[in-house]
Amino acid sequence: MVFSATAFLPLLLDAATPAGAPAPNPLTQFVPLIFIGLIFYFLLIRPQQKQRKEQQKLIESIKTGDKVVTSSGIYGMISNVKERTVLLKVADNVKIEIDKAAVATVLDRSSEGSSEESSS
Repeated sequence: MVFSATAFLPLLLDAATPAGAPAPNPLTQFVPLIFIGLIFYFLLIRPQQKQRKEQQKLIESIKTGDKVVTSSGIYGMISNVKERTVLLKVADNVKIEIDKAAVATVLDRSSEGSSEESSS
């Protein structure tokens, strides 16, 4: 004899709900899942999107003369900006070409730094 779980499913469902009680609203069962989804959105997804937008703005605003730090920890000054890469001067006569996405932070802006020095 082979027993199928689907044969006993109606019996189990009838036993789970008392005879006189109404069935619970299906919407109330999804409220905790919706709440968890909102928590994930506001605590994980949204901050990551904001950080990605800020990094994209930083990459687009890179120009020659900016002092930067790459994601691998290399300090240098931008000597040339291309479409997808930048030429980073790390020492005298030492230049490396890196992807723009590898720039983590800008330490000193070339135009802002020179205008601040001349006004002081």
